[in-house]
Amino acid sequence: MTDTPTNASLSLQLVRDIPISPQQCFDGWTVPDQLMQWFCPRPWRVVACTIDLRPGGTFSTAMQSPEGQTMPEGAGCYLAVEAPHRLVWTNLLGPGFKPQAIQAPDFGFVCDLQFQALPDSGTRYHAQVHHVDAAGRDAHAAMGFEQGWSAALDQLVELVEHGRVG
Repeated sequence: MTDTPTNASLSLQLVRDIPISPQQCFDGWTVPDQLMQWFCPRPWRVVACTIDLRPGGTFSTAMQSPEGQTMPEGAGCYLAVEAPHRLVWTNLLGPGFKPQAIQAPDFGFVCDLQFQALPDSGTRYHAQVHHVDAAGRDAHAAMGFEQGWSAALDQLVELVEHGRVG
């Protein structure tokens, strides 16, 4: 059996070198109390988070707008957990690798996060989001993927640098 290559034209990515460790990145993505503090760009906020950190386990968040509107919970499934260097999750599957329908206005994707240690003790943060189709990729780009994921990452770095994590 051969691996099917990812269609790069359906992917969005963010690559940045940041001044925190791979373990701090991994913890930021996997410790609910930490993730809730940075995961969406302010003034939005995460109001619920469930993490079952294992392949087949749940990754779920609910976000609230500045006006107080809570969005439907976005539940997904971990595909790979390789502490502290890689996390892969998808919204195409629910807990236990069970297929689930994607409700509009959402789109299907697989998120591959990699945290590579740098010689200066920082991290090369590489987020790749592979979409099912061009419409999903375009919708994600239009909702501000690059700006939103960059702003959220800045909030994670700030959280760690100011010692507000366990």
